[in-house]
Amino acid sequence: MRPAFSRRHILAGAAGLAAARAAPGWAAAGGPSHLAAARLPSEDYVLLGLDPDGDEVFRLDLPARGHAAAARTDRPEAVAFARRPGTFAIVLDCAAGREVARLEAPAGRHFYGHGAFTADNALLLTTEQDYEAGEGRLGVWDVAAGYRRVAELPSGGIGPHEVVRLADGRFAVANGGILTHPATGRAKLNLSSMAPNLAFVSLAHNGPERIIEPPAELRQNSIRHLATRGDGLVAAALQWEGSAVEAPPLLALADPAADGFTYLAAPEPEQRRANNYAGSVAFSSDGNRVAITAPRGARAFVFDVADRALIEIIEDADICGVASAPIGGLLFTTGTGRVRRPNLPLTHHPLAFDNHLVAL
Repeated sequence: MRPAFSRRHILAGAAGLAAARAAPGWAAAGGPSHLAAARLPSEDYVLLGLDPDGDEVFRLDLPARGHAAAARTDRPEAVAFARRPGTFAIVLDCAAGREVARLEAPAGRHFYGHGAFTADNALLLTTEQDYEAGEGRLGVWDVAAGYRRVAELPSGGIGPHEVVRLADGRFAVANGGILTHPATGRAKLNLSSMAPNLAFVSLAHNGPERIIEPPAELRQNSIRHLATRGDGLVAAALQWEGSAVEAPPLLALADPAADGFTYLAAPEPEQRRANNYAGSVAFSSDGNRVAITAPRGARAFVFDVADRALIEIIEDADICGVASAPIGGLLFTTGTGRVRRPNLPLTHHPLAFDNHLVAL
């Protein structure tokens, strides 16, 4: 399906924006600063709103395990995505506590657990796989039309995991390079031939304008999660699928105007303690620091962006979620229910936070 951004879609988006101006903002949902999916002791799943101190502001039920969420900027509405290779996403009114819409991946597609809104909140982009063709897609959903699917774009690779919006309105896509299929669950089907990349996608261009690929020796370093800074700098969290004997960098920086990646790694033996897996990535609120989490190593690494140097190691069991925060610059969540700043544990919830923390 090729993009079909007609005048009707533009007018529908404008109508949605007009309605949004009269709609309550996130203060109507208790003023959360972050969203996080979680599992309760009952094995039920929820989406939580958290304040800057990690306290719970609201809780909404999910039908199954969530992964990440995308939030509108104009009203307290969020889309909670199923974990890969799920086929559903739930649109939630976080103030009224109700389901607004439910997205189902089209036949032959599955979601990867992430999505992003356009700057005007008129369209939602979802990362998907055409698993029979073995090609990544970005689904395009018309928000004002009740989240109706109107188009899809090529992602520029295989296994597009996360998509984030850049300040200039384009999108960065982490094509992880790994082929999956719902029939085989989370099995990785092409590790010997995987080819990850970072694609810069424009709706006006109907797909990728530019693609950055890793060097050949790092082609098994899957590009999974992304964060972006106001000047366009992109940070990528990586997951190594090659030999366990090696301990390659798990953080890459990419300038949209540059030709390649700049890789950052902790000194030995700390790099090996990450167990070749970075779970999430975020810039601090001032943009001077960038953090990745290594839940399999029970630690997070914080780097100085300008110096490219490791400046802090945070040790906490199953630490995985990280996001920009107004206080302390960064906020972390763990699978043991903890919320913390880099140097300060804040709260402990009787639940297990899932992989990601989303800043509003």
